[in-house]
Amino acid sequence: MLLRLRRWARPALPRIALGGLTALGASLLALAVPQVLRVIVNGPLLTEGSRRGVILGALLVLALGALEAFLVWCRRALILTPGTTVERDMRTDLFQHLLDLPVEFHDRWSGGQLLSRIMSDLGTIRRWTVFGLVMLLVSATTVVVGIGLMIATSWVLGLVYLVGAVPMIWLGFRFREDYKVVARRARDQAGDLATTVEESVHGIRVLKAFGRGDDALVDFGRQADELRTTEVHKAKTLSRVSFALGAIPEAILAVSLGFGVVLTSRGQLSVGALVAFFATAAVVNNPVERLGMLLAMTLDAKAATDRYLQVMDTGSTVRDPAQPLALPAADPAGSRVELSGVHFAHPRSTTAGGEPRGGSDILAGIDLVLEPGETMALVGLTGSGKTTLLQLVPRLYDVTAGSVRIDGVDVRDLSRADLRAAVSIAFEDPILFSASVRENVLLGTEATGQAADDLLAEALDVARAGFAHRLPDGLDTIIGEEGLSLSGGQRQRIALARAIAVRPRVLLLDDPLSALDVTTEAAVTARLREMLTGTTTLVVAHRPSTVALADRVAVLEDGRITGVGRHADLLSTHPHYRYVLTALSALDGEDVPGGSDDAESDELAEARP
Repeated sequence: MLLRLRRWARPALPRIALGGLTALGASLLALAVPQVLRVIVNGPLLTEGSRRGVILGALLVLALGALEAFLVWCRRALILTPGTTVERDMRTDLFQHLLDLPVEFHDRWSGGQLLSRIMSDLGTIRRWTVFGLVMLLVSATTVVVGIGLMIATSWVLGLVYLVGAVPMIWLGFRFREDYKVVARRARDQAGDLATTVEESVHGIRVLKAFGRGDDALVDFGRQADELRTTEVHKAKTLSRVSFALGAIPEAILAVSLGFGVVLTSRGQLSVGALVAFFATAAVVNNPVERLGMLLAMTLDAKAATDRYLQVMDTGSTVRDPAQPLALPAADPAGSRVELSGVHFAHPRSTTAGGEPRGGSDILAGIDLVLEPGETMALVGLTGSGKTTLLQLVPRLYDVTAGSVRIDGVDVRDLSRADLRAAVSIAFEDPILFSASVRENVLLGTEATGQAADDLLAEALDVARAGFAHRLPDGLDTIIGEEGLSLSGGQRQRIALARAIAVRPRVLLLDDPLSALDVTTEAAVTARLREMLTGTTTLVVAHRPSTVALADRVAVLEDGRITGVGRHADLLSTHPHYRYVLTALSALDGEDVPGGSDDAESDELAEARP
């Protein structure tokens, strides 16, 4: 799994490899010091007039130490920058992939889980790349070379040390199996905790309004305690293996000392060799004791990589065609939109291959045609699939069966960029970004300079969003996260202006005026009728007054279009349409548009088929 990181690490590998070589050089220099001590002990220290030899030996040890320190500095200097570059590239690629993944993916994944992957998991991977990986390889090499020198110094003592390595190898494998499970669990729990924070911050007004802050705190505390328990379990697992990896080598050295003294007393081992053996063992023990930490870091990195690649390996179900077509030249009269045999079901699970498996149909055979330049209202009961139908046109979702065509071209044959440049949508629940009013309104257009200013002015005028000029910094006012510093009606008007500024061929409005008062809605509706000439528009109507915007009305019932026509005609011939309008009127406190008198309204209220 970790080898898959080479895709991002490849550009940095030369400097990482060079940094690893400098770190290895530093370790080998550390192993050279005991050999110098061996020569000093067996030579100058055991002969008369040894001062010069001792001084030269000390200077050599000092030089080796200084060179070792320099190489350690080189390792840090060489690896730090490419390591952060790898992290940046991985983070950018993940964000780009998240933008490419369909809405269906984001419906299933919590923001906290994605946030933890793009932030903390990538930080863990970076630390392992620049330190854990390098030091793991350097430590392994140091141990192998060091044990080789120990055996060369005294094969008896070297074999004693090797025998003691057997339980350490067993402990390493046992630790791996125990630790990797809790490492993954801790990261998943951290993602869940981040989701709780995100939801609570976004819903802070609701929590305060209903006095449920304490309940949110209890839930957060429970999740935080679960994470703490897992982290303590991780720490205990690591501490056990760290204790063993520290105690076993020291115990081996104690046994080796006993054997070494006996060998030296029998003349089978020189004093200098004994000193060199234990000095080398001291150097080798450091990477051995670090093995637990490095193994834990590697397993943490493996869990982080698993989670990162879990998202990166998720394929988009809404893709560009291999050879995208182009829309015909724009007709001043508008574009024709056709929905033929459209079925759609939200995926409820995935197949063994990771592909989504659909549930029951929300839309079950939609046939609908919008003529060029026509404004059509889509009416239906709550939950009938009106918003879903709108989102099929710009391919926020793909149809399960059937087709959606614009000017005769199936939307699946267009590139998503071309399609979404031709289609604009304003949602009922407007989402604004932490940017200026200007940036939010011009989000979907490539215009710059005076052209952008003209589009901005027209869009704000049509949406009756002149309040934006009165904000503290005018159109450059930063409106804050999700635009929550504005009222609901203000957010809707900014979102509507954003959809208008694109100058689309097809405009989709998901009841964009629901938060406006009747007077403002009437003013916006009048300006929309002027502006929509030559734009094909589909409006989801949740209020009877919105129907007044439309040339024709389509009735959505049980996943099918059961009626299309003028409002007055449907009112007299379509029982379900009368029922829907009566229900909407009751909710909104309005009269049924086109209704004749109170008696007729009473009759319609009982007319549910």
